[in-house]
Amino acid sequence: MSELRFVHLGFGADAVEYQEAWQEQRRVHAARFADEVPDTCLLLEHPPVYTAGRRTADDERPLDGTPVVDVDRGGKITWHGPGQLVGYPILKLPRPVDVVAHVRRLEEALLLTCAEFGLEATRVEGRSGVWVLGDPLEERRALGGLNLDFDPRLADEEFDPRLSGPEYAPSNAGQRREDRKLAQIGVRVAKGVTMHGFSLNVNPDTTWFDRIVPCGIRDAGVTSLSEELGREITVAEVLPVIEKHLRAVLESSVPLPRAV
Repeated sequence: MSELRFVHLGFGADAVEYQEAWQEQRRVHAARFADEVPDTCLLLEHPPVYTAGRRTADDERPLDGTPVVDVDRGGKITWHGPGQLVGYPILKLPRPVDVVAHVRRLEEALLLTCAEFGLEATRVEGRSGVWVLGDPLEERRALGGLNLDFDPRLADEEFDPRLSGPEYAPSNAGQRREDRKLAQIGVRVAKGVTMHGFSLNVNPDTTWFDRIVPCGIRDAGVTSLSEELGREITVAEVLPVIEKHLRAVLESSVPLPRAV
């Protein structure tokens, strides 16, 4: 993969409206496809906005009619806004194109970033993004020895069997308290070039997620670096750290064998 350049579109008072950033994504995507620019990662904050991927169901949208921007990425509905670091890596992937490998690389860079701040985060099998696992639950049994635990994932359309392996924590089938999502990932690949990307909750107001079913997952919560670490972390602090790890992970990627 070519050398990765970073473009800061705007943060804080200069946060970039979603549609404006979407136009810039498309412009850079076309330029990258034509080899007019190197692999590029746009980094920014958005003003508050809900965006919905192609598979978002009506009952996962805000019940109060809050406007939602429908986009052509994978995944479902999420929120972007102040205190959340958004990254749009626009990369020409090696062939054969492996979208899951791209998602794993983004997860790896995010995990390394969290670790540098002292937070142990992880992947969860079947679910993209970066997570903080819930605390274990004590075994619950009814009279007569009947086990009352149940699997809350039975109707969860977001469980993806391709997201599995030794680097993934087991999915939460009622054996621990609610997992908490720290970073969201939703991507699209067109003409071999990636679009959309990730959002890392640094210090946002997470109550914005209360109006929706974040990422279509009903049995998990949302958290942030600041909330988990118990101290204020800013987007400005995270920027150089995530750039370092994105560069290391993405520039070192090599063509992977096609999954069977």
